Amino acid sequence: MPDNNSSEPVVAMVVAAGSGVRLGGETPKALRTVAGVPLVTRSVRQLAAGGCTHAIVVIAPRTEEAFRAALADAPVPVTFVEGGHRRQDSVLNGLVALAEVEGLEHAQIVLVHDAARALVPVEVVARVVDAVAAGAVAVTPVVPVVDTIRQRNEVGSAAIDRSLLRAVQTPQGFDRETLIEAHRLVADHQLDVTDDIAACEFAGEVATLVEGDVSALKITTPLDLVVAEALVSGVEA
Repeated sequence: MPDNNSSEPVVAMVVAAGSGVRLGGETPKALRTVAGVPLVTRSVRQLAAGGCTHAIVVIAPRTEEAFRAALADAPVPVTFVEGGHRRQDSVLNGLVALAEVEGLEHAQIVLVHDAARALVPVEVVARVVDAVAAGAVAVTPVVPVVDTIRQRNEVGSAAIDRSLLRAVQTPQGFDRETLIEAHRLVADHQLDVTDDIAACEFAGEVATLVEGDVSALKITTPLDLVVAEALVSGVEA
């Protein structure tokens, strides 16, 4: 496993192929702006500042020109890959394309990040990179669940001990070969997974948890966009 302080590449795979139906509007969600800056642009900047040296941005068909414009001044080299029908298909497309990018053929550390988590702190990215560089094969940032959670049952519902629960964020970090094998396995079994950690756990791997941050919210609804605007205005004022 390469050391994070070495010259070995650290690849950020940014999943940006979603249409953002719940967010509304005709612009792809990753190109929506917070304080005038597209979500995908903010994501790549934060990932680069946290230790990523290259970005693979997985996009919807016929959107490359718009994404190239949004990332024209990206701090790291960017490669664009067309996504698939599901998120996991998009990630697998990105992993396949990774082998064809000059200089990244043997890259071992891969972070997978949802472009919608554009405000992820640099420190969270660095924690994920450091954990994979130290030998963990599947890493995810998490935060405590603060809401009371109830689970439905045959007679109604029952409270769940939230002290044991954690909400999962991105970027999630992986040993490259572990991630590729996991996605091939879930594809062979025609299994739907909600994130890449779930794919690795299906393949028998154990997830390593690192501290996330509540500011790395996933921008999904118009309210999330309002919250993100408020967070950014507080930081950048």
